[in-house]
Amino acid sequence: MQQLPSLQGAQLSKTWLTIGVFDGVHLGHQKILKDLTAAAHAHGAAAVVLSFFPHPVEVLHAPVHYFYLSSPAGKAEHIAALGVDTLITQPFSPALAHTPARDFVYLLSSRLGMQQLWVGHDFALGHNRAGNIPALIEFGKEMNFTVHPVDPVRLNGEIVSSSRIRALLGEGNMDETARFLGRPYSLDGEVTGGAGRGRGLGIPTANLALGDKRALPASGVYVTWATLGNRRWGSVTNIGVRPTFVDQPAAPVVETHLLDYDGGGFYGEILRLDFITRLRAEQKFSGVDELLAQIHRDIAAGRLVLAARADGWWDETLP
Repeated sequence: MQQLPSLQGAQLSKTWLTIGVFDGVHLGHQKILKDLTAAAHAHGAAAVVLSFFPHPVEVLHAPVHYFYLSSPAGKAEHIAALGVDTLITQPFSPALAHTPARDFVYLLSSRLGMQQLWVGHDFALGHNRAGNIPALIEFGKEMNFTVHPVDPVRLNGEIVSSSRIRALLGEGNMDETARFLGRPYSLDGEVTGGAGRGRGLGIPTANLALGDKRALPASGVYVTWATLGNRRWGSVTNIGVRPTFVDQPAAPVVETHLLDYDGGGFYGEILRLDFITRLRAEQKFSGVDELLAQIHRDIAAGRLVLAARADGWWDETLP
């Protein structure tokens, strides 16, 4: 898949385009991208995605914390897997937000050779969202492209959306999160040094450096898969502020214990966690002995979950 850093450097022709943030590349996004790509290729056209970063919410309202469901690189990886030909990641800015709808559509037409524009049923672009579907249809008559509105994807009557997935993460509901994403929720980050308490207790953990932009599941203990390069281990992951100890961090910490890992440290490497299910909420213990006993119970419970899902993350209730 070709990746372009902005519209300014694009000079394409005969394209079918869709526009959106596509944060998380969830089932709704996947549906439109798969259908667009198949239809475009059947007509000898290129399937093109125009995405934005940072998120318009962050630019137009306030800096966001623990918000993004995917990093730009992760989003590009998921989009590429769906067969899209070109991904344009347009920097979003106040100036772009104030661009009149017609001017922006003309830029799309002239830079991309747009033949079809596929958008959600409630889509709008341009200053004051003036470029709604009726307006886009009129622009299409003038600039020689057609508009293809797409109905939302629903699961159990609910519209699949990034905001709904963020809410599910906030509940720690990883099974429903996976249903809406079509895959487990994942976090990837550089392994950094921690306080060393896990190793002192005989249960070493790897701490992930994530910053404060990626959306985190609710504080608690989770069963996860940990992937490093082409190696994967079952793991039990804690997210929270470690309330049993006095020197609690100011921000949530993500630390994972890799089951049956007998190698050395891997500081500085990128580790990915795929979240399977939540075992329990974070809690404060009376002391280290009580904490250690609960950790061993968590590990035993985690092994049972992983054994039940040895062939994949799904279960019979998942689509």
